Amino acid sequence: MTDAEKREAARQFYQKWVNRGKEDEDDRSYWIDFLQNVMGVDHVTDRIEFQKKVVGPDGNTKRIDVYIPETRVLIEQKSLNIDLSKPQQGHNGMTPYEQAKMYDNSLPVSEKSKWIIISNFAEIWVYDMDTRVPEPTKFTLAEIPTKYSWFEFLVNQKEQKISQEMEISVKAGGFVGLIYDALLKQYINPESEETLKSLNMLCVRLVFCLYAEDAHIFGDNGHMFHDYIEQFETKDMRRALIDLFKILDTPEDKRDPYDISDLSKFPYVNGGLFADENIEIPNFTDEIKTILLDKASAEFDWSKISPTIFGAVFESTLNPDTRRKGGMHYTSIENIHKVIDPLFLNELKNEFELIEQIQVEKTKKQKLETFQNKLASLTWLDPACGSGNFLTETYMSIRRLENQVIRNILDCDRKQVDGQIILGDTGINPIKVGINQFYGIEINDFAVTVAKTALWIAESQMLKETEDIIHMSLDFLPLKTNAYIFEGNALTMDWEEEVIKSSNLKYIMGNPPFLGYTLQSEKQKSDLLAVTKGIANVDYVAGWYFKAKDYIKNTTIKCAFVSTNSITQGEQVPQIWEPLLERIHINFAYRTFRWDSEAAIKARVYCVIIGFSEINNNDKILIDEKNNITECTNINPYLINFDNIFVYKEAKPLCNCSTILKGSMPNDNKGKLSNFTTEEKENICKKYPAATKLFKKIYGAEEYLHNKTRWCLWLKEITPSEYKDIPPIMDAIKDVYEARKNSKRAATQKLADIPYLFGEIRQPSFGHYILVPRHSSENRRYIPFGFVDSNIIASDACNIIPNATLYEFGVLESNIHMAWMRMVSGRLEMRYRYSPTLVYNTFPWPSPTTEQKKKIEETAQGILDVRAKYSNSCLADLYDKFSMPPDLQKAHDANNKAVMQAYGFNIKEMSEAYCVTTLIKMYQELTKEEK
Repeated sequence: MTDAEKREAARQFYQKWVNRGKEDEDDRSYWIDFLQNVMGVDHVTDRIEFQKKVVGPDGNTKRIDVYIPETRVLIEQKSLNIDLSKPQQGHNGMTPYEQAKMYDNSLPVSEKSKWIIISNFAEIWVYDMDTRVPEPTKFTLAEIPTKYSWFEFLVNQKEQKISQEMEISVKAGGFVGLIYDALLKQYINPESEETLKSLNMLCVRLVFCLYAEDAHIFGDNGHMFHDYIEQFETKDMRRALIDLFKILDTPEDKRDPYDISDLSKFPYVNGGLFADENIEIPNFTDEIKTILLDKASAEFDWSKISPTIFGAVFESTLNPDTRRKGGMHYTSIENIHKVIDPLFLNELKNEFELIEQIQVEKTKKQKLETFQNKLASLTWLDPACGSGNFLTETYMSIRRLENQVIRNILDCDRKQVDGQIILGDTGINPIKVGINQFYGIEINDFAVTVAKTALWIAESQMLKETEDIIHMSLDFLPLKTNAYIFEGNALTMDWEEEVIKSSNLKYIMGNPPFLGYTLQSEKQKSDLLAVTKGIANVDYVAGWYFKAKDYIKNTTIKCAFVSTNSITQGEQVPQIWEPLLERIHINFAYRTFRWDSEAAIKARVYCVIIGFSEINNNDKILIDEKNNITECTNINPYLINFDNIFVYKEAKPLCNCSTILKGSMPNDNKGKLSNFTTEEKENICKKYPAATKLFKKIYGAEEYLHNKTRWCLWLKEITPSEYKDIPPIMDAIKDVYEARKNSKRAATQKLADIPYLFGEIRQPSFGHYILVPRHSSENRRYIPFGFVDSNIIASDACNIIPNATLYEFGVLESNIHMAWMRMVSGRLEMRYRYSPTLVYNTFPWPSPTTEQKKKIEETAQGILDVRAKYSNSCLADLYDKFSMPPDLQKAHDANNKAVMQAYGFNIKEMSEAYCVTTLIKMYQELTKEEK
């Protein structure tokens, strides 16, 4: 359903149910109507339970009015005009919420509600049971048409929670930005490196204090930090913060025993967050005080932020250029789980679910305790951890799993009172998983601090969840465990000696920086060459693969990295993967997908995820962009289910076919010879008629695909007397001469001897040629090649095939060639980059019979004929997957069939994966013959 459809359905729902509703008669109709017609849920009655039986604490059977199993929503429905806040007669004096909570306490652990709803038809109160003290969010029936989106949790609880966490965390990041900008203006030297480091640390400390008061870490008074700061005049706030930071870093037994000031009530934090007394703190202004107290503190609940998301948002206060130069990209929670779920989390969850099924309580408890010890023994390393979002989300996922274990252990002990599990006042902390199991490397000092803080916040939040299970308080402060985040260059650090022994590590994961070779600094290029042992011209992320390969030698460590898709495409594949696969195996992978970052400034990237280790797993899986899973016997570096075969550049075609060339390169000082509009050309020709023969149309990929007209000066075989008296022509030639002469490249300097000609000329002198755009959109199933008259110049933004035949055109425009292109070509973002040496020259051509060849010529002509019908449309539109005309698609289908028959492929059964693997086998045979 669209938003507009949902709004209209919600309006109709309100009109239908206003001023009506009886508990016993209408509850089914009400919730079926809401779920089906407003929320768009299919097969509602299959996904909802009415009058679900539970056994109450008195041993009698009770009934839950409505229960939604897949999202674990429990609904207690009352009749219209029943006061939802008051005790109900006939229910032992319980309020509707208390009644619902009693039912929930009687449910098995696996069915306990994540949400409780109480309703009287006119009002709907929603309780989030994941919070420490659930408080109702109240909606009236009249609000449903504008607030229906809040009820997405009924359909998809996970997405709703993430959406709310995102909204809250981004809002928190906005406050950080306001504080940051306001403070920066008060520093004496705002551009100095030391000032910025101090400012970053100050912001981290302030955020921790804001979080600590809202999460009641500083004490039960949720306004402790706010109240302390508020009592000072603006001019005294700097000193107040200095004093506060000092007391937060002082253990209770080291403090003045006679101090009874407000400061003395703050607890000792530990962990090093407040240890540095030398950070520079500027004087405060009324603006800063207002932002900090009235906006950030009073108007916002910091305890609800997601540490995973907020870490990335917090780091976005850094300069965007700094992020770009460092190659950092921030990963969403969803995409983090694309890495950690197949790497380890799915396996751990499956192991836990098997233990849950054990019926013998004693055996089950032993298995649970062993499993908890296993969780506490695992270790993780993110060697490019940024703001720590991989580490934070992993920690929280493992702790949630541990909390389930704790709940089950208590169930095994059968220590329940009125359905409430109670550990008792044993003084024992049941938590064994700690942030000291998590290691990170990060080059940016601010990100290191943010990562540590995010982990501490995550630890606090998970502690609260454990307290809700065991019904006793656990001390969070002083911080007892350390987040091992190391500041340094991961490519030059010795992970073994400086971070953690490989024998003590279980998993490596993360999102190393993506930087193409041309964007790398000289230092980065040097570091990359050192770690790859001389391999150049590859993406920066490759360094982490080589570093990990050496580190995990002779271990069972499993690794998974998010990476730019360029390392699985084009020329980089054999360079990177041939040495890597001498030792490691790809055990799972996500093929190319796009994700948008969580940072304030989006970093859109096209990436893959590759899981690898020295262990050659039998259960290998490939996952595509739609989350379809393919079981594989081997995953090769092109991320297909086939042997590890590499496609190398070839200087000439492996098969007997026409030669492909790059188009002619102008080298003309930004278009002085090659970039004239029609108006510019006509103005020159009108004034100097002799210039008419000097101009020719020129096609780059843009002009060819989008029917754009551009002109160039083509002075080949033109005598000087024909243009030397035309000033605009001579001015252009002189500009080209100066640019080439002043170039730093010797080859370009030599071209200054012929400033009137293109720098490289490969244009056919007669006939037609096939034009191949060098770059083409991924939204086209076929790259639209085409025949072009030799009087039209092809620039170096294209490739050309002179003297090509209709048969060759048919094969090249087939789905067979396009499948090969998609596998081996490089990409520019997601656009195809058609390489003559890597795509065309390596392509295995068929060996058709005379009849098969004739058929391909006919179907190829059929494609051209249909194109001609749409002469007013550009090729870019004709070949867009959303607007390709049916008859053009039909012509291509016929051509595909003819080409497949020439290869001997089974047309009905052939998939693109089968096609590609067959072509690789043919390529393998061709290169054997070549050698």
